[in-house]
Amino acid sequence: MIVKAGEAILKFWLVVMEVIFKVIRQQQNSSPIVQTYLVEAEPGNTILDCLNHIKWEQDGTLAFRKNCRNTICGSCAMRINGRSALACKENVGSELARLQQIPSSQSKVNVIPEITIAPLGNMPVIKDLVVDMSSFWNNLEAVAPYVSTAARQVPEREFLQTPQERSRLDQTGNCIMCGACYSECNAREVDPNFVGPHALAKAYRMVADSRDSDTENRLASYNEGTKGVWGCTRCLYCDSVCPMEVAPLEQITKIKQEILTHKEASDSRSIRHRKVLVDLVKEGGWIDERQFGLQVVGNYFKDLRGLLSLAPLGLRMLLRGKFPLSFEPSEGTEQVRSLIESVQQVEGNRQ
Repeated sequence: MIVKAGEAILKFWLVVMEVIFKVIRQQQNSSPIVQTYLVEAEPGNTILDCLNHIKWEQDGTLAFRKNCRNTICGSCAMRINGRSALACKENVGSELARLQQIPSSQSKVNVIPEITIAPLGNMPVIKDLVVDMSSFWNNLEAVAPYVSTAARQVPEREFLQTPQERSRLDQTGNCIMCGACYSECNAREVDPNFVGPHALAKAYRMVADSRDSDTENRLASYNEGTKGVWGCTRCLYCDSVCPMEVAPLEQITKIKQEILTHKEASDSRSIRHRKVLVDLVKEGGWIDERQFGLQVVGNYFKDLRGLLSLAPLGLRMLLRGKFPLSFEPSEGTEQVRSLIESVQQVEGNRQ
């Protein structure tokens, strides 16, 4: 039985099938067009293999980036059927199997399967699948992605780390700068000031590095408006498309925790928003929206301009009978409080 199953799997991956590749092609300052190519491919062929076949045997004008073809350099990132991925890592069989899991996707029998290829998002197109990554690199540079060693006493000697200190850098050190997370970032799409998940993942690597001596300045920079960690919308797309499991959103969350540990609640509205939310949930289970507005926007009655900005909304709610005059804690508040405190204790022990 095992031998027969193995033979069946082998036959599937060796079968030659026809696949239609729909490639979104575009020149600078022009509208995109869809060009189709019919390719004979085996399920084990990578998307990059198929693009090479198209370029070498059908259309030499097709432009795309590639380099090592070993799933480690990140050069061939592009959108494959709507999600950003590495063309050298994804293969035809797995991609078609993934499409079958999508309702109403290519469900007709005896229809040639289709794979759509498009350039990365959030970056202008230079030609076809090649995008201008200037903003990607500029935003990376904005977080100062290199270790500051100003505090070193003996600069001519090696700056050693313990295995435990080095292990904190393993996950973020896997980033290959492919641009997949940047391409899918909703925050980057609506806010040109947001540096992007790739930059903030690298930023946490600097914060976590025991050799760095500029942590306070870094946290102040990453805490600045929506260009830093508070611009993240927590949509999870960056984590879902990362080919190296760097988990940028997880690193952004770690930076937020570092900021909250180092700063007081009155330092900025972003920090107050986070701390007040947790405090109110611990206190009442539900969020007392009256206190939330006064403490976050009004800065505990210290920000007169913030308090005045709440007046129009409060007045409209009063007139429409929607202003909560009282607050009743939810059931299970003690359990919620205990859970939050347990998580906070665990996080504190990790630092």
